[in-house]
Amino acid sequence: MRIDTRAKIYWTYGGRTRTFSPVISAPPTSFARASAPGTAARLGIALAGFCAFLSVYATQPLLPILERIFGVSKAEAALTVSAPTIAVALCAPFAGVFAARLGHRRVIVGALFALAVPTLLAATAPNVPVLVAWRFAQGLAVPGIYAVGVAFIAEEWPAEGVGRAMSAFITGNVVGGFVGRALSGLVAERAGWRASFVVLGILTALGALAASRALPRAGAARRRAAGAPGVPAPPRLGRLLSDPRLVATLAVGFSVLFAQVAVFTYVTFYLAAPPFHLGAAALSGIFAVYLVGAVVTPFAGRWIDRVGSRRTLATALGGALVGSALTLTHSIWSVELGLAVICTAVFVSQSASTAFLRIAAPAGGRSAASGLYVASYYLGGAAGGVLPALAWHAGGWPACVALVAASQLFTIGLAWRYWRSPGRAEPAVALAA
Repeated sequence: MRIDTRAKIYWTYGGRTRTFSPVISAPPTSFARASAPGTAARLGIALAGFCAFLSVYATQPLLPILERIFGVSKAEAALTVSAPTIAVALCAPFAGVFAARLGHRRVIVGALFALAVPTLLAATAPNVPVLVAWRFAQGLAVPGIYAVGVAFIAEEWPAEGVGRAMSAFITGNVVGGFVGRALSGLVAERAGWRASFVVLGILTALGALAASRALPRAGAARRRAAGAPGVPAPPRLGRLLSDPRLVATLAVGFSVLFAQVAVFTYVTFYLAAPPFHLGAAALSGIFAVYLVGAVVTPFAGRWIDRVGSRRTLATALGGALVGSALTLTHSIWSVELGLAVICTAVFVSQSASTAFLRIAAPAGGRSAASGLYVASYYLGGAAGGVLPALAWHAGGWPACVALVAASQLFTIGLAWRYWRSPGRAEPAVALAA
């Protein structure tokens, strides 16, 4: 028997030479699988997603309370909803720059802890302008979690695990948004609106601590620098915006979140007034319809693959128009059903829109296009918190519904005109609302 330098053992038995490769020559894929992020890492990224949207829309069930306590108008109270979305829109295109310099994991963890600070300080606000300022500060931290989190998953998870990791992340977004709304109303009903921010701030800090322990350490993923050999330079902004398909997609993203925020912000004033007279705790319960959307939305990818983004969006928004009509009745169950339909339609529309973004964005410009899309999407959310106030003053809730319906009809027409492609849209991940 002899052992050569290539880690193979040779021996002769019965006149025949045999070889044996020892354990040290096991295929490298075994190690790769063993070291890949597992369940704990998925829990960490889910917690990050949960914390990111825990407070963004938390003031929606509190709007009637803020209006009454501070003696402000509905539009001024609604600024507490618009402020963080404006901040997200402004910062989202630049989040990747900080991640490239500091590392994705470090930015996510830092943003999580930073988010807890203005959340807690919002409880000290003596008036609405100061509360709006703290809400804006909250929004500044969100892109460092959400936008960077998507890139972190793409880099650190193996290809066969990206889907599960992304699903965990988005599920965390949706559940966090629901819990934030529900919890703020319940706490405010019993201990005041300030206690809501204290509870949300403590939860965010605890979630940040847990996520920092569970998130995987940055691996040896290769990051291609801009301008490196073989990597085309990203197109300029003017070139991106010269493509009508991309501009239409940005407009669709704006309209989708505009409708979502408009409906769920001003329906709280509608349900707090006669004949419903709902309190903060009951108003927070209406956001349970988000869970319906969270269940239905994963199937949107199959619909997009079968019929395309354009038909999926048109069908979804057609359903939203029906849902909007249901909210005009004076039956709480009918309103709840209408809100569930609207919420689901918005999530499906968002999936269709992000799917088509991959087609509308030119090669080498998808990162830049994604940044523009996120900015446009959250600017729509900011507008949805303020502009419907004009409709409310003109005609109350029916006027708000008419405004949202008009925007949805415009969105269907825009997509039907410009969303044309011979290929099929790739599956996409819906942004959280």
